[in-house]
Amino acid sequence: MQVTATAVVIEAPGVHRLVEHEPRDPGPGEALVRVHAVGICGSDREVYQGNRPEGYVRYPLTPGHEWSGTVEAVGAGVPGSLVGRKVVGEGFRNCQVCDRCHAGETTLCTDGYEETGFTQPGAMATTLTLPARLLHILPDDADLTAAALLEPAACIAAAALKANALPGEKVAVVGTGTLGMFAVQFLRAASPAELLVVGTRPDRAALSREFGATEFRTKDEELPGDFDVVIETAGSADAARTAAALLRRGGRLVLTGIPAPGADGLDPTDLVVRQLEVHTVFGAPPDAWAHTVRVFGAGLLDPVPLVTHELPLTEFPQAIELVGAGDPKVGKVLLRP
Repeated sequence: MQVTATAVVIEAPGVHRLVEHEPRDPGPGEALVRVHAVGICGSDREVYQGNRPEGYVRYPLTPGHEWSGTVEAVGAGVPGSLVGRKVVGEGFRNCQVCDRCHAGETTLCTDGYEETGFTQPGAMATTLTLPARLLHILPDDADLTAAALLEPAACIAAAALKANALPGEKVAVVGTGTLGMFAVQFLRAASPAELLVVGTRPDRAALSREFGATEFRTKDEELPGDFDVVIETAGSADAARTAAALLRRGGRLVLTGIPAPGADGLDPTDLVVRQLEVHTVFGAPPDAWAHTVRVFGAGLLDPVPLVTHELPLTEFPQAIELVGAGDPKVGKVLLRP
C-alpha cells in the first residue's frame, strides 16, 4: 500500500517521533481500519513517561487503545460486508483457547498480556490492522467522534454488569473523571431510586446531574452508609475506602481504579463483618463491549460532553501535557489522524 500520513512512535520513555505511516495489508482473519479519532488517558501518559508496570508495555510502540474508525479492507476468512462499516475494537489480544477465554473472561487470558496500544501497535496512526474478531460494529449513523470513548465506557460496562444494579436500588459512584461519568450513565439506565456521586471536584456536580445523578457530594461532606451498589472509579485507596463506607451491610462494591502499588487497601475485617460483595475490573471482556455498543446505539450513553479538546495527531506532545496538567477544565482529549 502507498505510504501515507503520520503515526506516533514512542521509542522509549520520554522519547517519541512522528513517522510516515504505511498501512499494513490485513492477513487472514484481520481487518484494516481507517482511524477517525483516538483518545488519550492516564495509561498513555504512563507509557510516555515510562512508569507503566513491567510486562504491560513494549517499546518502540505506536500507542492508542481508545479509538473509532471505518473498515477499509479485510483479509481472507473475514466477511466482505464488514468493509465500509463504522467500528470500535477490543484491545486485549486474547488467545481464544485457554479456559478463561472459553469462559468469556478474555481479560484473564492465561497466555499472557497483549493489548493494542501497549504491546501491539495502536491507533495513533492513520490506520490500524487488527484481528477482525475484536471489532464491534456501530450503527450506520453513529457519531465516530463520540464512539472513540467507547473503550473506557466498556470498562465501566464491565463494572455495571458485575454490580447488577436492580431497578429501585440505591446506587452511588465514587470518582468524577471520564470513568465516573460513564458509571453514572450506566447506573441511571437501571432506574435506581437514588444515584449519588461522590468526588473531589464540585465543578462536576452539574454534569453529574445532567447524566442522571440525583445528588452530588464531596468526600469531605457527611456521607450516608445505606447504598446497595457502589462503583469506584477514582483509582486511589482512599476512594476505595470511601466507596466501601457508602454501602449497607451485604452491599455490592465494584473497584475499577488502580491505586499506586503498596497503597493501604480496604479493611478485611470490615469486608467480612459487613459481608460486602467485592468485584474488580481490569479491561473489558466481549460481553461488556457488546453491552456498551447496544447502550450507545440506543442513545443511552452520551460521551460528547466529556470531550474538551480535539487535536491533530501531530500535536501528541501537547495532548499528553493536557492530560497530565491537572486542569479541571481539561476533560477527554482526542487526537485526529
